Amino acid sequence: MIRRATLIMALLLAGCDTVPLEDMPTRAQIADSTLPPMKSFSAPRPQPPARSNANIAADFLDLHFELESGRQLPVMTRFETPITVRVTGAPPPSLQSDLSRLLSRLRNEAGIDIRQVSSGAANITIDAVSRSEIRRALPQAACFVVPNVTSLSDFRRERRRDKTNWSLLEKREKLGIFVPNDATPQEVRDCMHEELAQAIGPLNDLYSLPESIFNDDNMHTVLTGFDMLILRATYAPELRSGMTRAEVARILPDLLARLNPRGIGIAPQQVVRTPRSWIDAMQRALGPGSGLETRVRAADEATRIAQAQGWTDQRRAFSHYTLGRMIQMSDPDLAQRHYAAALQFLDQTPGTGLQKAHVRAQTAAYAISRGDGKTALAQLKGPMEEVRRAENAALLATMMLLQAEALDLEGRSEEAAATRLDSLGWARYGFGSDWAVRALMQDIALLNPRNRLGG
Repeated sequence: MIRRATLIMALLLAGCDTVPLEDMPTRAQIADSTLPPMKSFSAPRPQPPARSNANIAADFLDLHFELESGRQLPVMTRFETPITVRVTGAPPPSLQSDLSRLLSRLRNEAGIDIRQVSSGAANITIDAVSRSEIRRALPQAACFVVPNVTSLSDFRRERRRDKTNWSLLEKREKLGIFVPNDATPQEVRDCMHEELAQAIGPLNDLYSLPESIFNDDNMHTVLTGFDMLILRATYAPELRSGMTRAEVARILPDLLARLNPRGIGIAPQQVVRTPRSWIDAMQRALGPGSGLETRVRAADEATRIAQAQGWTDQRRAFSHYTLGRMIQMSDPDLAQRHYAAALQFLDQTPGTGLQKAHVRAQTAAYAISRGDGKTALAQLKGPMEEVRRAENAALLATMMLLQAEALDLEGRSEEAAATRLDSLGWARYGFGSDWAVRALMQDIALLNPRNRLGG
């Protein structure tokens, strides 16, 4: 899995945007901050899967027996021994606490025997290096994982050999994960969740999954209840490396009934496979290196494909959401219609609360830009709890700052000031530097027509 360098959150109305990667701070700059201390999330609150066991079994097979390219894998692979993890390179200050929390979750929620070691050989090496080093290795990657290497020099030397080919693995013994040490704390954490999950579990991503980190839409950035179930099943004693798809398929019904009894009573839903044409269009829309006009055409193509497929799930919603994001500067009213369509399809799809929150942030920003604080507050109230549960500090801080502007519009200035102050600790985690946080505050403040007009 390669985590692509996509934007965390964009508020394009009134010229708002996220901070360019090049402007992120060094660790010294973070330490010298004049903002309130960085906040962190407490006990995890994952939701149980909202899918039937029959659907989860199909998901499990597609996740384990295909690569993202669509290439079929002959056998399932996993670690067959207790897993050790070591950190090398120059890790940022936030990495250790986030890694410890992740490993604890994997032990407690997925039942995986995994621990960190401070020296010597390890099954998984997390190498914290600069973004520029990662980009020299893989230009479009924010972070990535490779089998049978421990350093970027290993990767450069071995990248075209059989030992680094996922499709030729028979079992997992040694992997290298490369994460940026000069990104925001949230991006570093998100990279560890996604790449460590692949290092020990499924190799594929599926756009059809509404409540999973194994989805290239990047809506979920920390492991969900669904993901932990997939990982728990991966390391169940009934399975082992070397099993074929047919062998695993025979075992899954009884295995999932044991691990997820609530999924027995949920009716299965028919899921149409995602065509390559839609995936390619979405990647052109979201990927770097293309102009806005090209990206808009790609997002429009993805939306038309989704409609032609007859989808009513989060893939259809994601198509509308992406297109809305692309056009909201040039045609904000049409963008709102796309957001309304996205919400319509999300309302029909269980487990999509976080996706709704992303859309509501955009519609609330639009309401604020029109001076409608009441509507913005109504749109933000429910989704913020979902964002807290999903531990997305960047989105949470953004929504709190939007809420503060809406409160100001409603004449509730004291509440607005308290909300704005409370947002800053989350913004420190989500956006990093003082400069980035202050730029976010200023951009969101300028959505408020009173601020734009100087009153």
